[in-house]
This record gives sequence, C-alpha cells and structure tokens, in this order.
Amino acid sequence: MEARYIEIRWHARAGQGAVTAAKTLAEALIAAGLYVQAFPEYGPEREGAPLRAYNRISEEPIALHAQVRAPDAVVVLDPTLVAQSDVLTEGAKPTTIFVVNSPKPAAEVARRLPTNGDQRVWTVDATRIALDTLGRPLPNTVMLGALARAAGVIGLPALTAQLQTSLGRKVQSHVLQANYRALERGYKEVKSDGEP
Repeated sequence: MEARYIEIRWHARAGQGAVTAAKTLAEALIAAGLYVQAFPEYGPEREGAPLRAYNRISEEPIALHAQVRAPDAVVVLDPTLVAQSDVLTEGAKPTTIFVVNSPKPAAEVARRLPTNGDQRVWTVDATRIALDTLGRPLPNTVMLGALARAAGVIGLPALTAQLQTSLGRKVQSHVLQANYRALERGYKEVKSDGEP
C-alpha cells in the first residue's frame, strides 16, 4: 500500500494477541518516523470474546480519534471469525486487503468473504506456525509478519528490531528467537488469492 494514510482493523478473540500486535506495529512505525495510533475495542471482557483493535498510520499528525470505519487492511487472527463475513467486510474499500489466519488457500477464503473490486485475500496458517515456533497457538506475531508482506506497511527488519525492543528484556533468548522465526515465517508463508 502506497497511501500516505493507512487504516488497519484487527479482528480476533481475547487472548490471541491482537492488541499486542497492533501496539507492536505502532511502535515499529513510530521508530520509523511515522505518526501512528493503536487502540482496542473490547466487547464482553472474557477470554475468547471477539474484539477489534485498530491502527492508523500517517506521515502527518493524526487528528481523528475514532474507530476505523473504512479499513485499508483487515487482519483476522481467528479463522472462525470468517463465518462473520459481514462484520469483517463492513466498511471495506474496493482496495481493502484481508489477511486471514487460515490453513485454507486464499482463493477458498475469498469465496467465503463477499469481496469485490480490487480487494485481495491473503492467508497464512498462523496457528500452525505459532505452534511450530512458539509451542502455543498464539498467532499475533505470525500475523504481523503476514501483514507486513501483504500490506507493505513496514519491512521485516523494522518489526524484528521492534520485537527485540519490546521483548528483549522480558523474555529468555530462546523465546525471543522463536518470535523472530514466527514473524519471518508469517512474512514468507502468507499467500494471496492471486498466487498458486
């Protein structure tokens, strides 16, 4: 995405790390000199409840303080949320991209979402990658890598540096390395509905 103003809407369930992912993305973009917002919207406060998180990214100061209504990118951390396609596609622009955690091919997921125009669907099996790399089904870091490739909002080196800043003193080295692998695999393994 080459726009100077980008809005991202994250859909997940509580406990999947969407709020942390939105915050990590924001911190990496701030370090790159951009203006960014990151904020959550919670429903019932219980583990597993659907939630949304948002990012706004701009080269200029951001004056708007409201939900993202017309996202440039929609990131879906829980594949079961695809069944709520009307919620995911709400306000989507003709050029919105959807980055979905799913073991299914992007073309199959695209058929379940009522996409139109130049909208693209990207999928990555983030839960499997998280289990392989982190040993638990926490897809947020994988989805950050997938979003970086699909939307082009930030490079992998900047996200890796932000993980070092965010996690470096909080976790053991092997956990940090596992997060690096999860991020990189998300970036490398995400596929669009236009790819074989």
